[in-house]
Amino acid sequence: MPVVGDLRVLLRLRDFRNLLAVRLLSQAADGVYQVALATYVVFSPEKQASPAAIASAMAVLLLPYSAIGPFAGVLLDRWPRRQVFLYGNLLRAFLACITGMLIVAQVPDWLFYASALSVTAVNRFVLAGLSASLPRVVGADQLVTANALSPTAGTLAATLGGGLAFLVRLLAAESNAVVVLLGAALYLCAALVSLRLDIRLLGPDLTPVHRQPTVTRDVLLTARGMVQGLRHLYERRDAARALTAMTLMRFCYGALTVTLLTLCRYAWSDSESDGLALLGVAVGVSGAGFFTAAVITPWGVGRLGTRGWIMLCAAIAAVLVPGLGLFFAPGPMLAAAFVLGTATQGAKIATDTVVQSRADDAFRGRIFSVYDVLFNVAFVGAAAAASLILPLDGKSVPLILGVAALYAVTAALLIRREPDSSGAMFHVKHRP
Repeated sequence: MPVVGDLRVLLRLRDFRNLLAVRLLSQAADGVYQVALATYVVFSPEKQASPAAIASAMAVLLLPYSAIGPFAGVLLDRWPRRQVFLYGNLLRAFLACITGMLIVAQVPDWLFYASALSVTAVNRFVLAGLSASLPRVVGADQLVTANALSPTAGTLAATLGGGLAFLVRLLAAESNAVVVLLGAALYLCAALVSLRLDIRLLGPDLTPVHRQPTVTRDVLLTARGMVQGLRHLYERRDAARALTAMTLMRFCYGALTVTLLTLCRYAWSDSESDGLALLGVAVGVSGAGFFTAAVITPWGVGRLGTRGWIMLCAAIAAVLVPGLGLFFAPGPMLAAAFVLGTATQGAKIATDTVVQSRADDAFRGRIFSVYDVLFNVAFVGAAAAASLILPLDGKSVPLILGVAALYAVTAALLIRREPDSSGAMFHVKHRP
């Protein structure tokens, strides 16, 4: 199988393995931390979380640090990315410990959210830096396979971390603080592993002019830098179109995530522990979809190109979401979670490849930060929209049909092919 051979080649590259290890540990910690927050906000017995409350929690945790994204991008194009991984993960470990202490102390919700926000804010630098660094450790002809393995492996690590957090939470009562401290330990491990990467390896390649500015000057240059990054993206229409499609698919995924959370909490279980167990199964099934996407996407991109593959992923979701979701039963919804995990991750792998292959290295940090902001805004916007539609039990036919229609619109957006300014088509072939 060609994909297996390609993966073996990548895993022989020492720098790629080290960067992958940083990603796996960082995102496993993210999974642990996010599940700790979700269970504390949604599944704590003393909290009666409605769809609106779930959406509010997502907004508090995601929207404010979306404003950090542009700053993260400009600074990632000016700071050594290896140092971002080192100090970013050390800072997250410390802040996660603070969050654990706040949970034990049962402080007001606003203080808890402020602490959680500080951890997720630093996350913007780390994840955008990982994506921007990938082309520095693999060849141009290996990007599709590297994007199939690295971000997907990170997502699976986050899923496994979340599964571990679910297990700890189910085995020990009132264990949210313990789960958060487990995430802190994983962040610390990620910081230590990053030391195996050479400080100059991951870029960016700075000129003498870049080496002089202070942080204050970097922040003042953010607005101009973002304008330059957006102009760079606009000139590469294929990358801009891929990002648009991925943002729409992320919106759909967010709306269905809130639906699933609400169903697990109220419609499918009589207790918080049963609902939490069902949500854990759903996360595992979705993770299996991510793994499937990692296996089949290089093959699909090799035959359809990135545009065709994203279009196919959106079209499949448009058909199967109503076919499975309208039952509002655990079995079909779990099947839908697998389909959406496969389609969403498959489209993301292709989108990452388009952006990496079209954007110049000096702009990758900014563009991936814009990418990250779009991801979060779409997810929170979907959660807000879902909260206006969903009843307390999570069963809404209009929401399911609306999501299916939006998937269909996304597929239609990609039917017409346009060359970018250099004449290259929206098509990145996989190496045979």
